[in-house]
Amino acid sequence: MVQNETNTVDLSQKSTEALKQELLELTNDRDADPLSQKVAFYKNQLAPYFAELSQRNPFPQVEDQVKLVLGVWRPVWSTIPFQDIFPGRLYEQSYQIFQDNGYYANMARYAPGHKLPILRKLAARLLTYDFMILQKFEVQDNQWFIQNVGIEQAFRLNVTPLSVEQAAAWLTKAVQTRLQKLAAQANLESLEVKNVSRSTAKKYEKIFRATPQLEHLYIDRDFRLVKSQRETKQRPSYTIAVRI
Repeated sequence: MVQNETNTVDLSQKSTEALKQELLELTNDRDADPLSQKVAFYKNQLAPYFAELSQRNPFPQVEDQVKLVLGVWRPVWSTIPFQDIFPGRLYEQSYQIFQDNGYYANMARYAPGHKLPILRKLAARLLTYDFMILQKFEVQDNQWFIQNVGIEQAFRLNVTPLSVEQAAAWLTKAVQTRLQKLAAQANLESLEVKNVSRSTAKKYEKIFRATPQLEHLYIDRDFRLVKSQRETKQRPSYTIAVRI
C-alpha cells in the first residue's frame, strides 16, 4: 500500500503526456501475455497510471466523448478475454472502429501458427480468419449504452494484411447489409458463428447475449483508457487504445 501511495505521489508530479508515454512503454509488446499475467500486471503496475489519468480526463462528460471516439483505434493492450479465444491474433491488425451512424466494431485478423518458424515461409499461402463483432452505441443520461448486434467472419488468403482501409470498408458493408435486412424485418439481430468448434461458438454466444458496459476513464483525440464489463458481475477489463 505504501508503494502504491508513493507511486501516486510521483505520478501526480508528471505531465499527462509523460504518463501516457510511460503507459505505452510499459505495455509495449505485452498484449500477447496470458490473461492472468495481464490482470496481475494491471493491478501491480498499471492501476496507479489509470487512476491518475482518470482524474485528468479532459472530457468527463460522455456527451462530449462521442465526436472524439469516431474513427479508427488500435487496442495496444487489453485485459478483455474474448479477443484471444481464437489462436494467432495479429495484434498490429486489430482494430476498433466507430462510425457516425451509431455502429462500431471490434475486429482482428487471426493467423494460427504464424509465429512458428516452420510455417513462417508458408504464411502467404495460408488462410487467415478475419473476425468482427458488430455493435451499436448511444449515449443516455451521461452513460454509454452498448448492444451487440452481429458477428461477421471471413476466410482470406494471407496475401495482403487487413489494412485500416479494408477494415473500415468491411465494417461499412456489414452495417449497410444489416440496415437493409432490418428494414425488411424487425428484430433480425442474431448470432451466426460458423466454421468454429462448438465450445468456441458457445463462448461467443455468451458474449453476444450480454449487455456490455463501457466507460472512458480517460479520452482525448489520440488516446483512450477504457473500462468495460460484459456483465455487472464480471471482472472489469481495461484497454489502452491509440488512434490510427
